[in-house]
Amino acid sequence: MQTDDLDFDRRHVWHPYTSMTKPLPTYPIVSANGYQLILGDGRRLIDGMSSWWAAIHGYNHPVINQAMHSQISKMSHVMFGGITHPPAVELCRRLVASMPSDLECVFLADSGSVAIEVAMKMALQYWQASGHPRREFLALRQGYHGDTFGAMSVSDPINSMHSMYSSYLPINRFVNTLARRFGETWQTGDDAEFTALFSLYHNTLAAVIMEPIVQGAGGMYFYHPEYLRVARTLCDQYGILLIADEIATGFGRTGKWLACNHANIIPDILCLGKALTGGTLTLSATLTRRHIAEIISDSDAGCFMHGPTFMGNPLACTAAIASLSLLEDKEWYHRVMAISSQLSSGLLPLVDHPNVREVRVLGAIGVVEVTRVVNISLLQNWFVEHGVWIRPFRNLIYVIPPYIISSESLAQLINAIASSLDYPEHFDSSIPI
Repeated sequence: MQTDDLDFDRRHVWHPYTSMTKPLPTYPIVSANGYQLILGDGRRLIDGMSSWWAAIHGYNHPVINQAMHSQISKMSHVMFGGITHPPAVELCRRLVASMPSDLECVFLADSGSVAIEVAMKMALQYWQASGHPRREFLALRQGYHGDTFGAMSVSDPINSMHSMYSSYLPINRFVNTLARRFGETWQTGDDAEFTALFSLYHNTLAAVIMEPIVQGAGGMYFYHPEYLRVARTLCDQYGILLIADEIATGFGRTGKWLACNHANIIPDILCLGKALTGGTLTLSATLTRRHIAEIISDSDAGCFMHGPTFMGNPLACTAAIASLSLLEDKEWYHRVMAISSQLSSGLLPLVDHPNVREVRVLGAIGVVEVTRVVNISLLQNWFVEHGVWIRPFRNLIYVIPPYIISSESLAQLINAIASSLDYPEHFDSSIPI
């Protein structure tokens, strides 16, 4: 990219979570291959973010590329209303086969946030069709489900990036931070608040929505699987729907095909996205049980009232089919376990560093929680200068690398994090956490 391109970008292109008057620096990526991002000046960065959880196979994977080349010569898009096509049918067939058998009805959309909107609307329309309208959701504090309005309403109402919209959002119920962490011993009474909230509000709750095990953008917190089992049991007891937001965790990221598998539970509605296409195109899927789909479909409305323009996009479906085919041999599991082992050996000792509060590792996720808010601009630049792409936020430095990353490159990511902790300028000393 030329200098004038970067100037135009700074002046006119509004990047996510970035000020237009004091924008964070952007780095010109002109190509990507494997697990490397190539800058305009030829430098290569080891990708530690999988493009926000999505590029699990890395970039420019020949299997996915060839599938898309073949599909685009036939059609890149066609409306899904009144039309079907082989890529959508095959993708849904594969999803139904690879997900819990109870989840057999698939609604395709175009982003993770929309998948959450779809799930919430399904729950609301289900209760309306049942003759007992319910309008409240129970969610977790420190949760994050997306940036659209429904998704914002079930994300943390106080400590999230969405608090400024609180007066415009529906009022929902929230469970306080789940104190028992992943790997700790479950104690009697850990589910007390969950049980109390169900007892109080079960008559008004349409659904419970949870990010299974890993709360992502809300703080990269890993909670005990028993909370999922408790939620499933209570939902069954009171006849409430359970929505699992597996947009970030699905397809092996936590070491299980789904994070729900850590608790051996099946939700009533499941949201998938991000890695669904291997990070090549935007696509999401919301799966539900047949009896839910039938009750909605047999209602006065006669259908589910949602229909994105790019629903079932053939090109995105083709990419997703190819991505799923790359996961069929289960080699992803061995790769994720190897990444997990190396992250544990490299990151866990950092807990003794004076600038570190806690270190967490689960599957191919490594998190270093520091004691101060990071200076994103300075720390991001430092990582780039050291040949890695890591995007910190708040007081969290974390990596979610592509599954194909080499042990040498993963070591470079780990070493960059460890070295970055020694520079006081990387942290804002005026903002304790």
